[in-house]
Amino acid sequence: MRTLVVGAGATGGYFGGRLAEAGRDITFLVRARRAAELAERGLRIHAPAGESVVPARTVTADKLDRPYDVIVLAVKSYHLQQALADISPAIGTGTVIVPLLNGMRHIDTLVGHFGADHVYGGVCMIAGTLTDEGDVVQLTGLHRLLYGPLDGTRDDRLAAVAEALSGAEFESQPSTEIVQEMWEKWVFLAGLGVVTTLMRATVGDITAAPGGIAFASAVADEAIAIASAAGHPPREAAIGFLRASLTARDVPTTSSMYRDMAAGGPVEAEAIVGDLVTHAERHKVPAPLISAAWTNLSIYSAHR
Repeated sequence: MRTLVVGAGATGGYFGGRLAEAGRDITFLVRARRAAELAERGLRIHAPAGESVVPARTVTADKLDRPYDVIVLAVKSYHLQQALADISPAIGTGTVIVPLLNGMRHIDTLVGHFGADHVYGGVCMIAGTLTDEGDVVQLTGLHRLLYGPLDGTRDDRLAAVAEALSGAEFESQPSTEIVQEMWEKWVFLAGLGVVTTLMRATVGDITAAPGGIAFASAVADEAIAIASAAGHPPREAAIGFLRASLTARDVPTTSSMYRDMAAGGPVEAEAIVGDLVTHAERHKVPAPLISAAWTNLSIYSAHR
């Protein structure tokens, strides 16, 4: 299966790099500058278990002229519109797009642009970042990939997609409940993003402060209530993971949104926090803390 990974940042670079390392047919769709970096240094992955240097085959949008079997969309939400135009030449009759974006709004965008038959749901779980040199850094041992048809039915292409996205050292699993998985990840990311960006601190610093655990617990309550009102109540395991993550003591955990904010970069505020506020308003769920974080992030984005 010919697989196109759109983006070679912390997410695309990690999962695509591991798949290439395992012998899968991987091409990275990147900008010219990133292609030059990868040609010079290779795709370098720094992980808790050690460092890997993976030769990376790349293509730029102007050279993309044939379809791929699988397209893994690993870009930030604010790059989605450009990615839609870039990948159009790569869409064939049976192409499956596996988006690894956060939130849910991108699904409607992709389905509206390419049709439901081409779009799966996708979830990745990894804590990663890029160095100034463009190396991928895996911050923890978590590395998990889930994907599957949006309607939960058995698609004839799913086994081939699973084979294309498996065989590396990370957990890779097809899912018949991918929409639920996506909502649960969204609730987790929103909770972690709200807590860390509103307090400008790590989870450990927040829980060590007076009222910190109560604050984090209240954010979790709001996020769970919004998802439940929208028809996607998180399952018990997801709720337990969310609460344990937000109230953990003595941990340096942050969100990628907080790290982006601390670096003065753009943040995925609208897709992760703003859209959740929209659901809260639509379903009349009180969410004062998440709404405050959305206001805070909007001010940051307007003035950065």
